[in-house]
Amino acid sequence: MYIPKYYKITDVEEIKEFIKDNSFATIVSIRKGKPIASHVPLLLNKIKDEYFLTGHFAYGNPLWRTFEDIDEILVIFNGPHAYISSSWYEKENVPTWNYQSVHVYGKASLMEGNELEQDLTNLLEKYEKFRENPVLWDKLSPEMLQQEIKGIKGIKGFKIKIKEVQAAYKLSQNRNAADYANIISELYKEEDPNASAVAEVMKKNRK
Repeated sequence: MYIPKYYKITDVEEIKEFIKDNSFATIVSIRKGKPIASHVPLLLNKIKDEYFLTGHFAYGNPLWRTFEDIDEILVIFNGPHAYISSSWYEKENVPTWNYQSVHVYGKASLMEGNELEQDLTNLLEKYEKFRENPVLWDKLSPEMLQQEIKGIKGIKGFKIKIKEVQAAYKLSQNRNAADYANIISELYKEEDPNASAVAEVMKKNRK
C-alpha cells in the first residue's frame, strides 16, 4: 500500500485496536492466476508470542483451497472514510478523500477440531456477550449445540500468521490548524455517518 510519510501509522497497540474495532475484513488471494476476495469477520489472536488472524469460510468458498499454493494472503481492514472538499481550505487547493486502512500480509493455514470450536466460541463471545440475551456457545441447548457441531462440517476454519502490517490514516495531517479544524466542522455538517466518524477520529488524533 502506498503510504506518504504524513499518514503512516507504526504504533502496534493502535493498529491492534483498529483491527479489533474494524474486524469485518476483505481477504485477497490468487486462484488460477486470478485475484479472488471474500469478506469475513476476523479475530486477532496471540498464540505463543506470535499474532494470528482467525476466522472461517463456508465450505463452498474456493478461497480456502488456495492456502497451500499461496505464500502470502492479503487482509484489508477499513475504517471510516469521507470526501474532503477543497472549499473547506483557507487557500485554493484540490479535493481529496480521508480514510483509515490497515493491510496485513501472512501465511494462511486451515484449523479444525477443538481449535476451530474455540475460535467460534470466541467469535460469539465478542459479538454476543453485551446483549440482553446473548447466544453463547456454553449456553446453547443440547439440541442447538448438536446443530452447531453438525454445522461445523459445512465450514473451513483458518488462521493467518501475520508477517507484515501496513497502516495508513489519511486524516488531513498535512493541513494547517485552521484548515484541520474547519474540515472537522464541515464533516459534521454533512450529516453522513461516515463523515461524522471521520470527524470523530480527526478530533481524537488532533495534535
